[in-house]
Amino acid sequence: MSTRRRALPIIIAVAAITIAGCGGATQPPPAPSAAPPRGPALRFAFESVRGGPISTEAFANRISVIGFFTTYDVPSQVEARFLASLAKRHSPRVNAAALMLEGPENEPLVQAFAETLGLPYPVALADAATIAGKGPFAGLHHVPSVVILDRQGREAYRHVGFIDEATLEAAVKMVESDSPAPGAR
Repeated sequence: MSTRRRALPIIIAVAAITIAGCGGATQPPPAPSAAPPRGPALRFAFESVRGGPISTEAFANRISVIGFFTTYDVPSQVEARFLASLAKRHSPRVNAAALMLEGPENEPLVQAFAETLGLPYPVALADAATIAGKGPFAGLHHVPSVVILDRQGREAYRHVGFIDEATLEAAVKMVESDSPAPGAR
């Protein structure tokens, strides 16, 4: 038997073991990295399409998760549902809201988006500055994206692009652990 013919079964066995080792249990999502030093509290105010504010004052003293979405983007729809699930699990200690990066002419679409998905949190149209990636959420003009503010209203976490529910949950827990409740030491 030639060396090549003897090596073939060994190569096949090694390949089979390698492939089998790659399957199996899935790994948990990576934990979000620690946030950079936090800057000053953000100042913002938007009016929800269903009425009520999405603002610095309305979100004071709670962790706040703000999703940046559009009505026509499928990943935005999926992430909006992840945020809805997170909001239901963590209400009332965590705020949730969506800023839709669409012009005022799309308000009927935004209302339909919120109603169709059954979003339990306020949804607002972003202003022109926010849509352009300026204003208090500078650089967030891509969808979907998410920002988590600490209890003092400072940006503690930012993710541009799609984020899965487990990673979003881990990010909220990280910010909660780094942001003591008012009066706590």
